Amino acid sequence: MNNEKDRFPIRELLEVGDNIQEIGKRLAWNMVQYKELQMAYDCAMREVRTKFEVLNAEFDLKHSRNPISAIHTRLKSTHSIIEKLKKRGAPITLEAVEEQVTDLAGVRIICSYIDDVYSIANAFLRQDDITLITAKDYIKEPKKNGYRSLHLIVSVPVFFSDSRREVKVEVQIRTVAMDFWASLEHEIRYKNGGKEEAWLSEELKECAETVAKADEQMLSIRERVEADPEKDESELSRRIKATLKKM
Repeated sequence: MNNEKDRFPIRELLEVGDNIQEIGKRLAWNMVQYKELQMAYDCAMREVRTKFEVLNAEFDLKHSRNPISAIHTRLKSTHSIIEKLKKRGAPITLEAVEEQVTDLAGVRIICSYIDDVYSIANAFLRQDDITLITAKDYIKEPKKNGYRSLHLIVSVPVFFSDSRREVKVEVQIRTVAMDFWASLEHEIRYKNGGKEEAWLSEELKECAETVAKADEQMLSIRERVEADPEKDESELSRRIKATLKKM
């Protein structure tokens, strides 16, 4: 059984004065269109995920390490979509959904290091079928609460049997450390009932700054290890031996 929150918003789409026959036609038509809209966003989300999986595999082949630690995807629930439209004072229509809700399809990329965030983002945006709509860099300019992440709104083409459709997807790219902080910050605020308290905000921000310093230090350590000539030689030897074993 479907969750009540994910059902199609019937009452919001009805107009005063509709007769029974007209109501039936409108509901049937809107249901089909809404399902098609959901499918398009789901397909776009999966396309974007695949692009990052390919980039991760290529990076591993060339550099013997994976810049991406995890990939998460989600489609916004119908309930959340309606609440967002109401909050913005927008009509509850399919057109408004496409115009106003830019994060209906979301892809979150978790990277190991800060430089991975930018190298993966740049490689993704260089692809000729990806159109960047907006970018917000909360790593270079964190939010007031300490939140850090790179946010991209992109448009990706989805091909159907008889048409092509450009669909928006929100991409969030952050490090493991940034994701750790964001997840716990959300959980702590939820348990606190969403109340804004000075001591809580201050301590969470301090934690965010500590995590950011750890991110920078880990990157510095990795760069020093990679710059070690002895390490490079041993890595080369390992690759040669591995290749010879396969022959």
